[in-house]
Amino acid sequence: MKLINTQKAPAAVGPYSHAAIVNGMVFTSGQIPLNQEGEIVSDCIQEQTKQVIENLKVVLEEAGSDLDHVVKALIFLSDMENFQKVNEVYGSYFDAHKPARSAVEVARLPKDVKIEIEVIAEIKE
Repeated sequence: MKLINTQKAPAAVGPYSHAAIVNGMVFTSGQIPLNQEGEIVSDCIQEQTKQVIENLKVVLEEAGSDLDHVVKALIFLSDMENFQKVNEVYGSYFDAHKPARSAVEVARLPKDVKIEIEVIAEIKE
């Protein structure tokens, strides 16, 4: 197992790594909508979703992968009423490539953000 941490993503808000690589697969930790300074980017669900995916992109890049190699995405929402707005942003990143996905509403997320996403991806060959 190889642990991944990158200066290009916001620092972890707890005792964990940005990702782990095992048997050619990347397992990311959940990303929340924090910018490089560790601040929540906006209260807008679309802006939060965009920041989360941008954070995932840099973590995957550090691990030798990218969004085109994502096989599974797990989306955690504080309010399922935001599902369609999240889909609009998510779909702009996953247009031709549509990995398997789950989306669930949860009672609360770290820092009271509206969304958290984690992914599982293949290493690029």
